[in-house]
Amino acid sequence: MLAAGFSGTHVAIVSPMHPGGEIDWDAWSRLIDFHIDNGTDGIVVGGTTGESPTLSDAELREMVQRAQARAAGRVKIIAGAGTNSTAATVAKVQEMSALGVDGVLLVTPAYNRPTQEGLFRHYEAAAAASGVPVILYNVPSRTACDMQPETVARLAVLPRVVAIKEAVASLDRFRALRAACPPAFEILSGDDASVREAMQVGCCGVISVTANVAPRLMSDMIRAAGRGDIDEAARLDAKLAGLHEKLFVEANPIPVKWALARMGLMQGALRLPLTELSTAYHAVVEAALRQADIPLPATA
Repeated sequence: MLAAGFSGTHVAIVSPMHPGGEIDWDAWSRLIDFHIDNGTDGIVVGGTTGESPTLSDAELREMVQRAQARAAGRVKIIAGAGTNSTAATVAKVQEMSALGVDGVLLVTPAYNRPTQEGLFRHYEAAAAASGVPVILYNVPSRTACDMQPETVARLAVLPRVVAIKEAVASLDRFRALRAACPPAFEILSGDDASVREAMQVGCCGVISVTANVAPRLMSDMIRAAGRGDIDEAARLDAKLAGLHEKLFVEANPIPVKWALARMGLMQGALRLPLTELSTAYHAVVEAALRQADIPLPATA
């Protein structure tokens, strides 16, 4: 198994867009710089928060290449390459491997509802095709598919499979994964609200939505938790608590894109079927930003 090195704070970055739906490349560069300057360890391009179902293969490829060029090795660039077709996933993994990404994030197949054996074979094929480290991704709230720790343990001994992003917000799930998998296998949280506690039972970092708007604070909290400074981690997490909750008042990434627009970092455009944040939630999300001491420009 390859050395993974995916501990710490990774952002599931948004895909900034113009009102017409085109990728906003100026904002893309600005967001990459924002994370480099504020302690983020890695950037996941084309994940759920990046509206992956609406991105074309050409757009994903260009976003990855531009992120790599901008980052110049200062942070890891991880590509979301999972689909609900094993053949399509293999092809995307091969393409991202050829680009030299630091890893690929592969979500469990949505809608198909495979068995645990089907999941094993799906990831086995993808890992065999990959030239870079593979991060598994389990998020049953979106996929209607829950990869069990026993299946993860079978995959964790395969070449290239080095980590999992686990979005089941259960400490028992993290304990089970840690007990079942090899010590070198890295367990990342996909749930911002519970990651601090998960760090105490075998988790080594996060792939975060909250880090989109509060990268420095999120990074500092994860580092404090990682070194066992429970009190400091709790203090920092208390400031983030509003964001952990309010960035999900509507489907992700609707609120986080509104928040980034409110911060002046990008426009808040999304692609259908997602729509802009309901006005009833504007003050709610803004209050969470202020709780985290995030500077906001004055509004007209």
